[in-house]
Amino acid sequence: MPRWESDAQGRLERAALDLFETQGFERTSVAQIARTAGLTERSFYRYFPDKREVLFADKELEAHLVAQVEAADPSLTPFEALLTALGTADEIFRPREFLLRRIKVIAANPALAERDLIKLAHIADALARALERRGVEPGAARFIIDVAIAISRRATSRWLAEPEATLSELVAQAAAELCEAVAPPAPTVH
Repeated sequence: MPRWESDAQGRLERAALDLFETQGFERTSVAQIARTAGLTERSFYRYFPDKREVLFADKELEAHLVAQVEAADPSLTPFEALLTALGTADEIFRPREFLLRRIKVIAANPALAERDLIKLAHIADALARALERRGVEPGAARFIIDVAIAISRRATSRWLAEPEATLSELVAQAAAELCEAVAPPAPTVH
């Protein structure tokens, strides 16, 4: 294969996922991933510092979400700006099938599950800083992020299971469900 064949990073990600599924994360080596992708180990390390990062190459997601929060209409509340940003994550998500497979591999390995939480915390920190730049006090920013991430997780799991719905719709639906759960409508008096 040519040395600079297009989509080397994507090929490495797909090869790693295939190998992790068939032989397990622990039994898969960087050399095997590179070979399966038709690349060298050296090429692998151009894109990823280690084999875990093949599943967590989400700097694009973080940058996208931060940019969306920063570009949000100033008339939106910080919470609305954040939910709007989270509702656009599907614009840069990998294909649904890849994400479903990735989730299974991560769930099967406690170290990967821990890494997933660490990556989510990094994204949350970046979003908190974006809210702070919008004038939100740090403690309030963190609180807003924590609530919004819970909504986003619910919406994303539904989006993966229900391809006909948009992520934006599902984020709005999950937010409405949360509001109803914490402040149910007042009972009607007869």
